[in-house]
Amino acid sequence: MSVASEIPGFWAVVPAGGAGTRLWPLSRRRSPKFLHDLTGSGRTLLQATWDRLAPLAADRVVVVTGRDHAPEVARQLSGLDAAYLLAEPTPRDSMPAIAWAAAVVAACDPDAVIGSFAADHVITGVDGFHAAVGEAVALARAGHLVTLGITPTYAATGFGYIREGMPLGIAGAPSGRAVVEFVEKPDAGRAASYLAAGGFRWNAGMFVVRATVLLELVEQWHPAIAEGVRAVAGAPERLDEVWPTLTKIAIDHAVAEPAAALGRVAVVPATFGWDDIGDFDSLAGLVAGAAAESTGMSVIGEAGDVVSLDSTGLVVTRSGRLVAVVGVEDLVVVDTPDALLVVPRGRAQEVKAVVDRLTQLGRDDLR
Repeated sequence: MSVASEIPGFWAVVPAGGAGTRLWPLSRRRSPKFLHDLTGSGRTLLQATWDRLAPLAADRVVVVTGRDHAPEVARQLSGLDAAYLLAEPTPRDSMPAIAWAAAVVAACDPDAVIGSFAADHVITGVDGFHAAVGEAVALARAGHLVTLGITPTYAATGFGYIREGMPLGIAGAPSGRAVVEFVEKPDAGRAASYLAAGGFRWNAGMFVVRATVLLELVEQWHPAIAEGVRAVAGAPERLDEVWPTLTKIAIDHAVAEPAAALGRVAVVPATFGWDDIGDFDSLAGLVAGAAAESTGMSVIGEAGDVVSLDSTGLVVTRSGRLVAVVGVEDLVVVDTPDALLVVPRGRAQEVKAVVDRLTQLGRDDLR
């Protein structure tokens, strides 16, 4: 556990949304992945996010989630101030959610720096994470919109990239650099060239900025969103009226990309491990270890519910039934009380298509 010190004036914002459809049938519309313990740590992804941020922000944590998920978020985060649990009527992507939190924070602390960190990411090397946030806060106080850039470990095509520029030389942020541009998810050839060239970081969607600066940037490119979230922050009873009028857009496209073109964005290169658990292939890689070595399979759930003979991959047990696998390689088996998924690890990205098919079939009970 890190022994990080609280950062005065720093507020943590946790967008807790998304359905995690590539992790079906574990993650579902009514019970998305951030509400689950997917790593066997004994803490859900949401609770692990809280554990990382609370030492830095103390009681200054704001969670933005869907209205349907708010009761479970409140139950899991008993230390969260009810005033800072913001429940969206409908999903509008990350920009309206983060801007709403910024407006709430700015109303009570005009000098606040906010850091937005998704509820469903896994981070290792927490001391490194805390150090990076500390540098990001120093850069944010100098007026920058700051992102934490992940060092690429392979030529990923599923992430956007950040191209970094010259060091900024700002006190308290020795590794801070200018951001030249954000690059959309590349094809395999371009991803390989980024990895070989160096100077590129994965964009993990972690942003640190003064709350008032973020609202000014939103007002510059999306004035209706800025006006709407300020209205809701000042008059919460107007939420259902205003929220459906806000543009559905991610923070990256809404402000980070255009601000980078104007030289307003900085990056702190991350020295910690990061994974967004985008699918079961990613999850299998995270949990592989001693259990896999002894049984031939990684297991999430009760190890006694799995019999593995000459097999590799991942088994997730949630039904209480025995799952037996014989002579299979790199297979994912997810057994829940009402649905069973079997998929090769190499095709884990295609699980989303199952959810799409269930939608077509009208099987809302399984989505």
